[in-house]
Amino acid sequence: MFGLDILLTASVAFIITFLSIPVVMQVAEKKKLYDIPDERKLHTRLIASLGGVGIFAGFILASLLSIQGSINPEFQAYFAAAIVIFFLGLKDDIMILSASKKFVGQLLAASIIIHLGDLRLDSLHGLFGVEKVSEGFGLAITYLTIIVVMNSFNLIDGVDGLAASLGILSMIVFGIYFFFADMQAYALLSFAMAGSLTAFIIFNHHPAKIFMGDSGSLMVGMINSILVIKFILVADKPLATVPMNAVVAIGFAILIVPLLDTLRVFSVRIINGRSPFSPDRNHIHHLLLDRGLNHAAVTFTCVAINVLFILLAYFGQPLGPNYLLFIMLSIAFSGLGVLYYQKARKRLVVSKDINGKVEIKRTSKIFDLTKKQKAKAASDN
Repeated sequence: MFGLDILLTASVAFIITFLSIPVVMQVAEKKKLYDIPDERKLHTRLIASLGGVGIFAGFILASLLSIQGSINPEFQAYFAAAIVIFFLGLKDDIMILSASKKFVGQLLAASIIIHLGDLRLDSLHGLFGVEKVSEGFGLAITYLTIIVVMNSFNLIDGVDGLAASLGILSMIVFGIYFFFADMQAYALLSFAMAGSLTAFIIFNHHPAKIFMGDSGSLMVGMINSILVIKFILVADKPLATVPMNAVVAIGFAILIVPLLDTLRVFSVRIINGRSPFSPDRNHIHHLLLDRGLNHAAVTFTCVAINVLFILLAYFGQPLGPNYLLFIMLSIAFSGLGVLYYQKARKRLVVSKDINGKVEIKRTSKIFDLTKKQKAKAASDN
């Protein structure tokens, strides 16, 4: 019966999102709500960036229909936080918010999850040999986890299908664990989001017809932050239905591609005296694209790497969280080092702005095409 509930929840989320996305695309086209290409972005066409509307519609309706709030009162806070993040991201997709305003909105959502949803870390679960921590330190770590995980999916959303694919992977992994751990509400939450993302990726694979935007990526990150914290809290309990060791390392492995990329990029920006939220082309997907991979290959590579790290963490549990985390970070940074020292290929793209003006772009320099070049570019398209 539980399995049937999961199947129905994922199906409802899929159908609602699948039916919503074409409507969102029509509205975006009518209202000219596009993500306009520039020298930093990878797409070369005007593409709607409101896919998060369809994702949110499928996810929230399926979740509300299947999860019983009377039995799981904390989910009222989770859904409230999801609504805050959705409208925060939607406003940024349409009007562009400053980094400080987005950060305040994320803090508000995190505080709802922590204080109203009563979800907080109270232990490092053996990491660095530490178990119980003080209430203040636990709150700080919980806030940090929610904010970083939330932004990690926002920042990894730079290649067609990448954020959605990584989101589907993490939701399925968390959903399977909570299913076997007999935590029905959290399994339903996971598979509701997985169903919505599966429908969305039909329109988001390369060449993308629509982007999820901040309204989608921030919400996917927020749901992942809830699930990873809950997983860490319950998976190594003595009476856990499905007990696991090294839960911090396993949780990190499930989100390693977006999470490690965000932590690395934030660190580089701060070291260089810049805001951690300032844009650049230093993400893992940029590095892979600059080495000659296309969008589909980048997405496949990142998902495959994430799967390998999940398997490594699962089978490496006897090593303990410290050794396991050290091994994973060593492998990850070794791979990044190879990418950095491998010669990047020069990129040349042709794009059109909202007025139909054709431009040729090479790295950060933009040159107007001649009429002959414009005609050739138009015929090529």
